[in-house]
Amino acid sequence: MSTNKEYKATINANGSEISIVSKGNEDDYISLTDIAKYKSDEPNDVIRNWLRNRDTIEFLGLWEKINNPDFKPVEFDGFKNEAGKNSFVLSPQKWISKTDAIGIISKSGRYGGTFAHKDIAFEFASWISPEFKLYIIKDYQRLKSDENSNLSLEWNVNRVLSKLNYRVHTDAIKENLISTKLTNKEIGITYANEADVLNMALFGMTAKEWRNKNSNLKGNIRDYATIEQLIVMVNLENMNANFIEQGLDQKQRLVELNKIARGQLKSLLNNKSVKKLENLNKNK
Repeated sequence: MSTNKEYKATINANGSEISIVSKGNEDDYISLTDIAKYKSDEPNDVIRNWLRNRDTIEFLGLWEKINNPDFKPVEFDGFKNEAGKNSFVLSPQKWISKTDAIGIISKSGRYGGTFAHKDIAFEFASWISPEFKLYIIKDYQRLKSDENSNLSLEWNVNRVLSKLNYRVHTDAIKENLISTKLTNKEIGITYANEADVLNMALFGMTAKEWRNKNSNLKGNIRDYATIEQLIVMVNLENMNANFIEQGLDQKQRLVELNKIARGQLKSLLNNKSVKKLENLNKNK
């Protein structure tokens, strides 16, 4: 599992509530304990019985080999050789501690229990009941759809904020940099120059320089910005408007805006929420 902050969610599979530990990506872990309650009031016994099967051990071992570079194959082979025998007993905790497995986790506390990566949890659900598994998958898909809808809302809000900040920026230019004596052409140049202050601060080039280097592309420099750059651009427009009102000259503003841009881009570069927005936008 990745290290970003996790949150808990719940799905409802034909009346049965099943807990999920999610980190907002594809590495969701579903409660085997809750799934097992569909079959028995002693869910821990159900999970241990499932772990005794040779097919289960082979499946778990294969999943770990694919997803876990630290998985211990020697210890796994020992479990595989014993699986299926009447004397063989295996708990989730023993499987985890002996093989360094990551596909199954054991959580303590009020909302604890045994959780497994969704790939494994669906396999466990099939063993419990193929019909029940379908109910689980259906509501899990509903949950992920809701998450994507929330991301879409965040994306649209960001676009609205970008438009609002653009207006704040142009109003600041109009009030502080444009004289009533300027011609329409000179006014247009003033706006373009200030837009290029932002372009230089963020992209390191003006709009014209970008067009000269990318004559085969349609649109402008901002049309090809990353999600991180677009978020920073929203902030730079607001900051530049404040700098203009404070009376800072263009050179001073460019230096300060570049510092801000570099700092914010560094913070956003590996931000999981931003990556999710980026993936959502690509899939539209």
